[in-house]
Amino acid sequence: MIQRCHRWRQKRKQYLDQARTTADEIERERLLQMAEHYGRIVSDEQNKIDGQRGGPKPAEPADAEESEGDDESFPDFLTQLNKN
Repeated sequence: MIQRCHRWRQKRKQYLDQARTTADEIERERLLQMAEHYGRIVSDEQNKIDGQRGGPKPAEPADAEESEGDDESFPDFLTQLNKN
């Protein structure tokens, strides 16, 4: 379960990196949607893992991602796109 979660995190990061370098707005939006999809999958899977360990469940999925120290936070990435 943890390995699957790790693979999905890698896919999410890959899509975010591709979106950052893509000039085509439609393709960028598609990549961002895919990254968001994998982010939701990771969040659900992390909640399952935490539930099995008996750990506290995060209040919201976005909070869980930020607490992991992920510098690829979705809102920051969108604001960087708007600056270009």
